[in-house]
Amino acid sequence: MDAQHSVDVLVVGAGPTGLTAAGDLARAGRTVAVLERWPTINPASRAFATMARTLEVLDARGLADDLLAHAHQAAGVAIFAGARVDLTHLRSRYKFGMITPQTNVDQALGRYAAAQGADIRRGNEVIALDQDPDGVTVIARPKGDDDPRHRNVWRAAYLIAADGAHSTVRGLLGVDFPGKTILSSVVLADVKLANGPTDGGLTLGSSREVFAFLAPYERHDSDGSWYRAMVWDRNHQVADTVPVGDREVIDVLARAMRTDLGVRDIGWLSRFHCDERQVTRYRHGRVFLAGDAAHVHSPMGGQGMNTGIQDAANLAWKIDAVLGGASDRVLDTYHDERHPIGKRVLLQSGLMARAVALHPRIVRGLRNLLAPGLLRLPPVRDAVSGSFAGTSLRYSRRRGDSRSVGTRATEIPLVEGQLTTVQRTPGFLLIRERATPAIDTADLQQAQRADRGPAVLVRPDGYIAWVGASTDRPGWGKVLDTWTGTSHQSRVTGGD
Repeated sequence: MDAQHSVDVLVVGAGPTGLTAAGDLARAGRTVAVLERWPTINPASRAFATMARTLEVLDARGLADDLLAHAHQAAGVAIFAGARVDLTHLRSRYKFGMITPQTNVDQALGRYAAAQGADIRRGNEVIALDQDPDGVTVIARPKGDDDPRHRNVWRAAYLIAADGAHSTVRGLLGVDFPGKTILSSVVLADVKLANGPTDGGLTLGSSREVFAFLAPYERHDSDGSWYRAMVWDRNHQVADTVPVGDREVIDVLARAMRTDLGVRDIGWLSRFHCDERQVTRYRHGRVFLAGDAAHVHSPMGGQGMNTGIQDAANLAWKIDAVLGGASDRVLDTYHDERHPIGKRVLLQSGLMARAVALHPRIVRGLRNLLAPGLLRLPPVRDAVSGSFAGTSLRYSRRRGDSRSVGTRATEIPLVEGQLTTVQRTPGFLLIRERATPAIDTADLQQAQRADRGPAVLVRPDGYIAWVGASTDRPGWGKVLDTWTGTSHQSRVTGGD
């Protein structure tokens, strides 16, 4: 073995989940390395929709504006029989879904992680893993290189497995991935259409035998516009390895959308199957499973990449806190908070996939009769859109806590700037009541509310940890110390 390396945290997988975690940990001052088995970013990524909550996470890292400048904004998702998931009423700056290939998000997060100091090593695959009470030891090698002289040994306090649905780390741990396949022979394609949908949203068409989903890209020329298409034919179920022909895509699009969309060109093509799976535990000693390594589900609703990025945003600051002296119990909250969210995403995406692929005529008729009206009712509309966008998802709170604890703080108006801008500097944030003086405490950012609400303590991932009066130092101080293990009793270092 020709090299040995030591870092605070080792991340396996340089997709959006791994790069978010690596960037956040490096930004906090931790040494981080990322091992990715593929030598370059995968150009055939399946994700294309970035939802509002994920855009808030990206904005807190200074990435959202540049991505939006080259992306399409979809105000909703047309599903079946005129039913629509309407995103225009979201309680967020981002009242839409950002439509852009995952490769663009990967590149932005890769630049972020590298700029913060993460060491990204592509073309390196993990072949062995061991952990003990003090850390994790990993053996890696150049992808496909069997020469033992080229192996590297990595030692880290913690390891984040963000290496996808076929996670090597999960396999080395011997962790089961229970679940089942719900759709087979689903095809993804980039298509240029002369007569594509013009409403600016995500469009789904279906019959009893086929469905097709279209997402617009910001790519146009004289003879058409480009879309990401997902198509499925109940009567053409073949193995993932069977090549996809242009005629298959053209045929299913026409049957599902009930019109000739004028296919002018077809680019990238891929066939895959869709599973619903989730590990029982996200934490295994000093190893944490995140993103597709922890959960996979139907692509309906575009939840996969979004859920993984938010896994990473939840986990990274907690590892940083424990490395800084917080209780090891803080790391258990990663599973406690994210596993229920992953379970909900599986249920939500699965229900949508099953609703689209319904076959019995009577059941489809009832679906078509009821869904459009229900989704126009404001309470139903807001619950469904908030769940898909991630803005209404919350973490559980302890008995006696304010109802706001566990909800995102993004919509609290500040006297100066926005929360996502302030949180580009990592750490906890105390948002004081309007027109109150700064609190005398060290190593804690502060801001001031612009409305009449109470003071809140905001976690590094943007969720509320405490609500009360800013003068209640024992109240917010106890919560802060529980999360960080550090007493904050000195003079102020952060102001308005």
